[in-house]
Amino acid sequence: MINRRLQKYHLILASQSPRRQYLLKELGLDFEIIATNVLEEYPETLTPVEIAIYLAELKSDNFDSSRMDSSALIITADTIVCINKEILGKPRNHDEAVIMLKKLSGQKHDVITGVSLKSKKKRTSFHVISSVYFKELSMEEINYYIENFQPFDKAGGYGVQEWIGYIGISKIEGSFFNVMGLPVKELYEELLNF
Repeated sequence: MINRRLQKYHLILASQSPRRQYLLKELGLDFEIIATNVLEEYPETLTPVEIAIYLAELKSDNFDSSRMDSSALIITADTIVCINKEILGKPRNHDEAVIMLKKLSGQKHDVITGVSLKSKKKRTSFHVISSVYFKELSMEEINYYIENFQPFDKAGGYGVQEWIGYIGISKIEGSFFNVMGLPVKELYEELLNF
């Protein structure tokens, strides 16, 4: 099986995201979860793509290297939502989630995930962009979603795999899994090439 090529590595997913953990598990890979906590701040001069990669690399740089053996390969990622050059982070409360979803309503936005793979010897980073198109959302739909799904841990205030994605997303150009938080196909290819 092709995954045997990756068995020489001790894969570590440095993420608290249950969606990233689920997607990596679905690849059939053995990995350990060691979450890192970083303050997701970045220089204002960066482009959206640079921000996603910067934050993914920041997470890998923050990983305690004393926990890395020679076979360790750290996987970190960061996903951002960008609409009209504005970055939408994670909403802190109901009101912020409403504001974000109103901005996304009836519009196209980009979801950009930066991924970093790091061993003791090298690092490679890449990004994937997907474009997401929302229908016009009613206030009733927005409030129902926020009250029932509490999307406060999600960039842009929504999860594509949740109710709002079922009823609100009219089209996705690019990777669905990238919108979910991890571009699985591209990650798999990068792991094989690492």
